[in-house]
Amino acid sequence: MTDELHFLMAARREKLDAMRARGIEPFAYSFDRTSTAQHAVSLAPEDQSSEASERVSVAGRIVSMRAHGKTAFAHLADATGRVQLYFRRDELGDAYALIDMLDIGDVIGVSGVVFRTRSGEPTIRVAAFEVLAKSLRPLPFAKEETASDGSVVRHMGFSDPEQRFRQRYADLAVNPEVRATFVARAGMTRAIRAFLDARGYLEVETPVLQPQYGGAAARPFVTQHNALDMALYLRIADELYLKRLIIGGMERVYEIGHDFRNEGVDRTHNPEFTMLEFYEAYADYEVMMDVVERLIVAAADAVRAVEPFTDAVPVFTTPFRRIEWLGAINAGLGTDILALDHAGLIKHATRLGVPRAAAMSRPKLMDEIFQLLVESKIVEPTFVVDYPLELSPLAKPKRGDARLTERFELFANGRELANAFSELNDPIDQRERFEAQAALRAAGDLEAAAVDEDYLRAMEYGMPPTGGVGIGIDRLLMYLTGIQHIRDVILFPTLRPE
Repeated sequence: MTDELHFLMAARREKLDAMRARGIEPFAYSFDRTSTAQHAVSLAPEDQSSEASERVSVAGRIVSMRAHGKTAFAHLADATGRVQLYFRRDELGDAYALIDMLDIGDVIGVSGVVFRTRSGEPTIRVAAFEVLAKSLRPLPFAKEETASDGSVVRHMGFSDPEQRFRQRYADLAVNPEVRATFVARAGMTRAIRAFLDARGYLEVETPVLQPQYGGAAARPFVTQHNALDMALYLRIADELYLKRLIIGGMERVYEIGHDFRNEGVDRTHNPEFTMLEFYEAYADYEVMMDVVERLIVAAADAVRAVEPFTDAVPVFTTPFRRIEWLGAINAGLGTDILALDHAGLIKHATRLGVPRAAAMSRPKLMDEIFQLLVESKIVEPTFVVDYPLELSPLAKPKRGDARLTERFELFANGRELANAFSELNDPIDQRERFEAQAALRAAGDLEAAAVDEDYLRAMEYGMPPTGGVGIGIDRLLMYLTGIQHIRDVILFPTLRPE
């Protein structure tokens, strides 16, 4: 703690003690709030010589304050905005002395009528107020200055992004635009739920702690269940449990939940993230492409409704562009990638700058080359279709070309937004692919899947043809808002110890 911060916190403690010496308890139980700041502002009469007839009670945090002897002005902010307060000693009497004990950041409740000042600003003439929570640590509020053209320039109070993520509570308290991000996120998620509910999908919950992880290529987090004396894994995907439900007769299901992957942290990866997965019986990947397009448009409309993102959200033209995985990568590589052996893949990957290429499995090399030559160059929303069998252990073979699978991924601005399959429903084929993945794992590929015997047993009862989709909620919000770092769209991202 710096000397300056220590001094400021000590001064606030003295004010706290002074309040209690006067018999005032500055940490209240409740407050009867009748209006928000936004509603109070809307009540201001147009005529500056009159006052609103309705008395309001508003609560929030003091974000600015200036005293002038027998009067004082402050701005109070809540989740809807801010409103100016006007305190007069003649109106408040002895209670006016409490003004000297207030600090920026204090949470207060006020009652009074709304009028307009000479400058036209809607203002509450405070008839009574009380302290609801004394702020003992100063918040890093943003500073505002008026530019030469009359516009207001706002400088964020936190200059260190790491501090913002670590103290998200303070970040939210002082930066309305950060709060708006998570309002937009909630609106987007509601719109996705409404879209799927309207199509007859059922929202379900599947286990986070699993005896066998699967459904993606990733390293899991491992924990120990003491009572059962067994290892459990935090799920890396919802897929295999949702498809068990399809087998059980729940023909359209979805889940929005947290997945966990024991991987690095960068601009698009956080070890804990939110995934939407949905599955539809009797559908294939062509059907699911249409569903994804319409879902993305519905999500975009919800984010566009939230300021300040109205102009940031892309306007989509459907249908989205489609390109073939094999044709796109071969054009960039200059040869048929499926004709290359492992050594040939290593050679090309090394030439392209893939680090540690010699230690990678064949599927991993193909994926890395694809990211460099194709994925990173996609700007407009584009479906990449028909992936190699080696990269898609849970997808059905492509009709007419058994080297490929009926799989698509949706990319935009160089990022993956969705991944989908015509789901593999042949248990014999699935076992062979699981065993091939297990062999890769035994050879050192820690992201390869293991054999899930219970899932194979479920498939043996008969799995209807199914289309399935996974969409990263965090990345979708990043794309729709133009936000560049995943930590800015997760309330409490994973960080190193302070």
